[in-house]
Amino acid sequence: MKKIAVLNFKGGTGKTSTVVNLGHGLAMRGKKVLVVDTDPQGSASYNLGNQSANTLYEVIVKNLPLTKAITTVRKNLDLIPGSDHLYPLELKMAILPEKEQIFSRVLSQIKNYDYVIVDCGPGINLINQNVLLYADEIIIPVSMEYLSLVGVKQLLKNIKIINKIFGKEIRICKVVPTFVDHRNKKTQNVLESLQKVFPSKISNEIRTCVSLSEAPGYKISIFEYDKNSRGAEDYSKLVDGVLKDGKEKTR
Repeated sequence: MKKIAVLNFKGGTGKTSTVVNLGHGLAMRGKKVLVVDTDPQGSASYNLGNQSANTLYEVIVKNLPLTKAITTVRKNLDLIPGSDHLYPLELKMAILPEKEQIFSRVLSQIKNYDYVIVDCGPGINLINQNVLLYADEIIIPVSMEYLSLVGVKQLLKNIKIINKIFGKEIRICKVVPTFVDHRNKKTQNVLESLQKVFPSKISNEIRTCVSLSEAPGYKISIFEYDKNSRGAEDYSKLVDGVLKDGKEKTR
């Protein structure tokens, strides 16, 4: 079971779009996928048409069995939703023992999935530290904005600290350029910066695409909204890359 966090400390980098479309794309290929939405805004949950009110708050604070928080949203695709219930979760977690590893303990009950993909809110906080300690791999979406690179720099520093303190080896499996528009000079500048830092980690580009911004309004993935769009083409390539990476690791 691969445990992947999709994270950038900068907001607006395409994290949720990557979680939803990667998760559904893998499920469409026959993989059993669980999306865990740890963002209090619950955007991934909304995008997938979630109807359940149960989140990790109910599991951690109210002792709801984890299985009761898991809901099926598509064939082969399950979800632990996020919502504004998660806003007070961090305050509750802060007073618990081993507060940085609560997610690892709770989510250790998860079985029988090929992929667990965690959607994260932006920012350096206790919830994201928990996610980093739970996940084995990280996908970093990077929008073509200079401040997105600052978010990556902060994330790398945080990973280094966590690895040192907790003896963990968090692997960055892919850096995903998002909102790519080669008509803009800044796109090329950001891509060049990424190439210097992550020469072997950069995935295929996710180009700007109106359909990608429209699909969430209908609570569906890009593959359901417009399977012939370039957004669907780009995320299908990302799915290919993740599947290929998994095969190479099992050799």
